[in-house]
Amino acid sequence: MERRRLADLLFFTGFSPGAWVVVTAAVLSTATILIWRVPQHEGLEMWTFYRVHAQMYQGVTQTWNTDPANGKPVNVFLLDGTAMRQRLMSGFLSDTPVADLIEAERNMACLAFSGPIEDVGFVDLTDRLKEEGIYDRINTPSFSPWTSRGRIFGLPHDVHPVALAYRADIVEEAGIDVNEIETWEDFVRVMKPLVKDMDGDGKPDRYPLNLWYSAIGHIEVLILQAGGGFFDDDLQPIIDSEINARVIATCVSWMVGPDRIAIDAQPFTASGNFLRIEGRVVCELMADWMAGAWKVDMPGLSGKLKLMPLPAWEKGGRRTGVMGGTMLGIAKASEDFEDAWTFAKHLYLDPKLAEQLYKSNSIISPVREFWDLPIYDEPDPYFSNQASGRIFVNMAPDVPPRTSSPFSNLAFARVQEGVIALYHYAEQNKIYDVESLMPEARRQLKIAEAHVRELMDRNVFLKEEQP
Repeated sequence: MERRRLADLLFFTGFSPGAWVVVTAAVLSTATILIWRVPQHEGLEMWTFYRVHAQMYQGVTQTWNTDPANGKPVNVFLLDGTAMRQRLMSGFLSDTPVADLIEAERNMACLAFSGPIEDVGFVDLTDRLKEEGIYDRINTPSFSPWTSRGRIFGLPHDVHPVALAYRADIVEEAGIDVNEIETWEDFVRVMKPLVKDMDGDGKPDRYPLNLWYSAIGHIEVLILQAGGGFFDDDLQPIIDSEINARVIATCVSWMVGPDRIAIDAQPFTASGNFLRIEGRVVCELMADWMAGAWKVDMPGLSGKLKLMPLPAWEKGGRRTGVMGGTMLGIAKASEDFEDAWTFAKHLYLDPKLAEQLYKSNSIISPVREFWDLPIYDEPDPYFSNQASGRIFVNMAPDVPPRTSSPFSNLAFARVQEGVIALYHYAEQNKIYDVESLMPEARRQLKIAEAHVRELMDRNVFLKEEQP
């Protein structure tokens, strides 16, 4: 009888039994959410994307949190890079919760600059940095990735100058003096004899330089070093330029033809590391953070490597580049800016943490007064007892500045497509010299810039802000 009444009721209300199951489940789940409470952490929340940073900050925050005079305690959370990027942009665009402090990598942070300057989700730190004298303490080019339309939105974590790491055992055994290398033209001439067939199959297996069309990060280093770039200070694309074209034409010329000097040894892969350990790669573009990664991934190369400045594009030119970068920003949604700002300064302006950062990751501090720390002068067994820290510090003031456009990632992708197309053009047409590759290089960069401009034109906010 009861079942019949229930069935009559369900029929009368117009719902099938299956529909009522769904409704009941929805009601129960809603009630569960209302009853259940997510554990809340007292104090400030900080996100970072890098495991080594998270580990290093744990000790700092534990000490910080034990002193009530420091204000609210800080809780550090490690997020996967992709998840953090999605949560960051979701929070900024929809006003959903984000952390008070956010340690963001360059390709993450630039996405926040896509709207009007007043709508950027990070707090504008420009005035604070200058009023408190912090701006003058930090390496000026290190602010550039965190600057948009003249305003600074992050405290720099690093400098990331780029040197050239080379297999000293191979180079010195061949009687090569790296002091003869001042320009990239010198590099090709001096290092070309190191191309070698190592397995006797009649084809070279060892090449002087790791550089390939798929490594847009390395190619960007060389573009910036040469004085090129993808955007100007007004965020307008400058992809189709003579400098950019000459750099990518030169890079492709190193990858093709009978005078090829480059090899594809992908970073952070077993196959790439095998080529390095086997000595099939002689030289590599080496940022300070990469030196730290190699020490962990390839300890067997210890004592076989040395560092030198990058060859310049012309005599007297810049002999370093820049690769990667991280900032610490404060979300506008934070209700505790003063506490967050105090902790941010403690974290990034502490000489003890600067020493720890170098010990754990080989990363040098962007704070100029710390460059006199004795730790940077210590012999580094991994780099044949060179003072690798001092080498990177000496390059720091000359790292090239970088603009921070919200379309940077798109530009990287389009330029990489152009480099790939130029490589196949060279192979198919057997064109191997730079001057002959230049017209096609300009054509490919013109296409890349047109694609970027097309999407930029759809962003009415940035268009309205252009001078």
